[in-house]
Amino acid sequence: MLLFTVMLVTAAGNTAMQSVMPSIGTALGVQDVWISLAYTWSALLWVICAPFWARKSDQRGRKAMMALGLSGFIVSMSFCAVALWLGLAGWLPAVWTLLLFALARSLYGGFGSAAPPAVQAYVASRTPRSQRTQALSLIASSFGLGTVLGPALAPLLVMPGLGLTGPFVAFALIAVVALVALRLRLPDDEPSYPARGQTFQEPFSVGSPLAQEEEHLVDDDVRTRLGWWEPRVRPWVITGLLGGHAQAMVLGIAGFLVLDRLGLRADPMAGAGPVGLVLMSGALATLLAQWGVIPRLGLGPRAATLSGAALAALGVIMLGVAQGMHGIALAYAIASLGFGLNRPGVTSGTSLAVTRTEQGEASGIVASTAGAAYVFAPALGVWLYNVSEPFAFALIVALCLSVLAFGWNRLGNDTDLTRDRS
Repeated sequence: MLLFTVMLVTAAGNTAMQSVMPSIGTALGVQDVWISLAYTWSALLWVICAPFWARKSDQRGRKAMMALGLSGFIVSMSFCAVALWLGLAGWLPAVWTLLLFALARSLYGGFGSAAPPAVQAYVASRTPRSQRTQALSLIASSFGLGTVLGPALAPLLVMPGLGLTGPFVAFALIAVVALVALRLRLPDDEPSYPARGQTFQEPFSVGSPLAQEEEHLVDDDVRTRLGWWEPRVRPWVITGLLGGHAQAMVLGIAGFLVLDRLGLRADPMAGAGPVGLVLMSGALATLLAQWGVIPRLGLGPRAATLSGAALAALGVIMLGVAQGMHGIALAYAIASLGFGLNRPGVTSGTSLAVTRTEQGEASGIVASTAGAAYVFAPALGVWLYNVSEPFAFALIVALCLSVLAFGWNRLGNDTDLTRDRS
């Protein structure tokens, strides 16, 4: 429950922010692309820092890194709220507001990136290979549930005095409660290596006999440090980057598309509700994928990744031609259903490609590649959307189809990946 809560709170806060940022940008009178670029530095820091924190979690323990990640989220959301409130109140010009927002947001990229790799490694070290996809999908679904709650609550948190910055303040306070619960209730986990001691004795832990047997499947040199292009994880990294860029572009475009096609540019406060509903429909579809489709059909990493890419391409095509609220929400939901299958497939595929003692490194690679998609893709998507809508959607569909083509030839067989090793 605590691990689920850590992921849920950060996801809810981030999607609540995304649901109001198009309206904030419109109220500040800045172009759409600058709102998207404000996330770039944070995403770049995430790419750089996630592997570092993943390695630290192997040395300092997963709980400490989760607490650090939540603390980074709290401080970042608080400073973002202050910067945006000053801008919306007219105390700061728009350019300084966005610069301060980007600086505050970078705290999340730098320190918030410590939590997801720690959660993933914590779960992966305690589940057998045959159950890894389902277990990581459940953790991913906590992020998915957060993306439902965030847009649903954001319009309700736009309150007098705080205005559009209300969701930032509210989720910072909620994260404080989650941090206190984590500190008090989650058992301390001692570093499992480099000491190589019998720290964890429960089944499938790093110190267990099964995990120790699996250690000998690779050389010591291979185990010490994994990179993006290490042969075992390279196909999953490439599919993750392609699919992640497609998803980031859709997410960047969605809020502005709703404002444009529903004619809400003239009333930014009224835009938060419809944008939130569309994002919420996508989040519910993501939950359907992670709570229903993957466990119900027993999808392995390859099947989830490829079927997700195909569904995402269909949803993006529909989104390109949708006009009314119903059509936009349905198209975004289908695309999100596809991405909801694709991301857990890539995550579990990366985890299963390496040994149990390399799970910290693998989780860092997953978090880093996921963050890499948000460095330039959202801003590029919004810029292309403003220049040529058909070209923007065609590029996203091409990325989805490239996942399908590359993955069909290069991803490992599900039967081999999910077979328990003894």
